[in-house]
Amino acid sequence: MTQEILVLGAGMVGTCTALELTLRGHAVTLLDRRPPGQETSYGNAGMIQREAVEPHPMPRDLPTLLTAALGLRLDMQYHFSGLLAAWPQLLGYFRASAPARFKEISRQYASLIAHCTSEHARYIDLVGAEDLIRRDGLRFMYRSAQGFETGVKDAQRLRDTYGIAFAEVDAASLSAAEPAFRIPLGGAVHWLDTWGVRDPGSLCERYAAHFQQLGGRLVTGDAATLEATANGWRAQSGAGSVSAQQVVVALGPWADTLTRRLGYRLPLMIKRGYHRHYKGGTSLNLATLDAERGYLLAPQQRGLRLTTGAEVARMDAPSTPRQLAGCEAAARELLDLGQAVEAQPWLGNRPCTADMKPIIGAAPQHRGLWFNFGHGHQGFTLGPASARLLADLMEDRTPYTDATAFSPARF
Repeated sequence: MTQEILVLGAGMVGTCTALELTLRGHAVTLLDRRPPGQETSYGNAGMIQREAVEPHPMPRDLPTLLTAALGLRLDMQYHFSGLLAAWPQLLGYFRASAPARFKEISRQYASLIAHCTSEHARYIDLVGAEDLIRRDGLRFMYRSAQGFETGVKDAQRLRDTYGIAFAEVDAASLSAAEPAFRIPLGGAVHWLDTWGVRDPGSLCERYAAHFQQLGGRLVTGDAATLEATANGWRAQSGAGSVSAQQVVVALGPWADTLTRRLGYRLPLMIKRGYHRHYKGGTSLNLATLDAERGYLLAPQQRGLRLTTGAEVARMDAPSTPRQLAGCEAAARELLDLGQAVEAQPWLGNRPCTADMKPIIGAAPQHRGLWFNFGHGHQGFTLGPASARLLADLMEDRTPYTDATAFSPARF
């Protein structure tokens, strides 16, 4: 049965949701204040991470917590005001990272990740985006022999538990594969099934363009104007009032503001991240995570993109150069990075939940209201898989995984 559906948010998750529902014959309007793929989906590392079967837990050992508290880690930074604002969520995050609970969370999370490349492949073929895709994997590089040994053991565990394929790359093979590296390194784990994207924002734009070619409607508007009506929902756009029987909130880091106004108190928090492109130096043959420093280098159309780890801060807090500057210095130890392309680095917000799982499903208190947000570091990876799961729920079909694990009702 055809339904009128309004999707709020044109990042990767929202765009894929709109595309999936349109492919199923529904009349869909996609609303955002900016064009598709211009916010968080633009700024990610540009990877579809099939190896990311486990989310990022909070460290629980005292040395790691202490070095993070003292600001001595590149992969984790914080603003004190951000910690104060998010302390209830951080406490929940700490509890969810306990070994037994994290094991169960990872099992559920992996059931989504298992479909990330196959669902992206369906869309990539549909929109003709093969020119943007690299299917050569992702390398976790270790500077020390001890780090490499630990990394291989963890890779073996993930392979044995989840069936994730990898290749062990010793120091000599790594040096031959990447002659641009100019310091001795311990080795690397090459995740074989992860894909790279040469321009993440462009992939989202192509999905959105195909959505429109199929008859979907893209409008500029403010999701904050959403209100319930006698027959469903309504929001205001530049083209006038937009009404629909069903509405999907896919606002990423901005979901908390709207859902709170509607009466929901979900354990959402923000982890910020930075990126910058570099040209004029040497590049890499394969996207590489500097695993002991916590940043990723990926060759893309705009240059070699350096993407940082996590910064806990308020969304509106001013940018702080320390994390990116430290990552850039570490990268320059490895290779001739060249010159920065942008005058200022990009800064974006990752929408995270205390239990590290996205929120996908029907809102408990409102008829016709659906949620699809909270994907943390993997919204770009999980956009199509999340869209398929939500569309199945909206159509009352049997989902491909246990949807209760991601339901808003779990809170």
